[in-house]
Amino acid sequence: MDSTEKLFKELTKAPGVPGYESEVRAVIRRHLEAIATIERDRLGSIIGVKRGSEDSPRVMLAAHMDEVGFMVSLITDEGFIRFVPLGGWWDQVMLAQRVVIKTSAGDVFGLLGAKPPHLLEREEAQKLVKKKDMYVDIGATSADEVKACGVRLGDPIIPICPFTSLSPGQTYMAKAWDDRLGCALFIQAIERLKGQAHPNAVYAVGTVQEEVGCRGAKTSVHNINPDVAIILEVDIAGDVPGIKPEESAIKLGKGPSLLLYDARMIPNLRLRDLVISIAEENDIPLQFSTMRGGATDGSMIHLHNEGVPTVVLGVPTRHIHSHAGILHRADYDHALDLLVKLIMRLDEATVRQLTE
Repeated sequence: MDSTEKLFKELTKAPGVPGYESEVRAVIRRHLEAIATIERDRLGSIIGVKRGSEDSPRVMLAAHMDEVGFMVSLITDEGFIRFVPLGGWWDQVMLAQRVVIKTSAGDVFGLLGAKPPHLLEREEAQKLVKKKDMYVDIGATSADEVKACGVRLGDPIIPICPFTSLSPGQTYMAKAWDDRLGCALFIQAIERLKGQAHPNAVYAVGTVQEEVGCRGAKTSVHNINPDVAIILEVDIAGDVPGIKPEESAIKLGKGPSLLLYDARMIPNLRLRDLVISIAEENDIPLQFSTMRGGATDGSMIHLHNEGVPTVVLGVPTRHIHSHAGILHRADYDHALDLLVKLIMRLDEATVRQLTE
């Protein structure tokens, strides 16, 4: 296991649903505190500052720390736990999956359950089970047993999927790639910049609460007041059965992606073209993506003050917003190379030209 795989394992293992990102933040702090100045906003986003040969332009790298999960909302008399989703969940991927409830007394493990199909009428059994009809079963038989385990209303519920190498050095499976891989990218980018003269000041930000409305992006961008921003994200891989090329042409192993459009942001066109030219000059494979039904932290950041030139770099990932996702190591490595080369090009004159 090399240093990148160790970082992947450490970041994806940490629990961190929206509003409960402290353990992920601690991991990021451990990696950055020796090579960057650590700051925070008042909502909980962590900011690692790496100044180069100049204090400006201020380059913001943003990746959100939070993952999709749930929160305890009710404990029934019979000992079952009702929940509210934190982030977007597709009902079809949830049922029968394992979860862990993070309580003040320790971890409590359980299973997402629903009324068994054997007891349903045929017509009802053919329908998709909805989140509101699911519960977490921890093996208790009463509310008192649940409370005795330390479970309280408001406790976060985390999907379970340990980091797994599927084909050594090629593909990996874990929870929370969205967006711990973005956090890994800015950590390793800062590590690569250590000891190098770069013509700017880099602000690497692990934002909070992206999955419930890009909230940490809005607060942290006020702390930084950046001149340019690079959003580091997953991208939806379309190389699985049932997806048409016009829906998504993004494939694992074919390189990182550049987001051309999403529901809440069109990237700065000159910054977009700079990314493309750097990829071409350095033989870095690059895919192109559009997303009509979602957005990123860039939606908040690019609207800060009079506007911030912003672009989104993605790493193709299968099965996001579920208990487990899969990515390809080559796509990540190419994304890291592209990111570092882009940072090195963002001097005062280049950034000024992005909006002239």
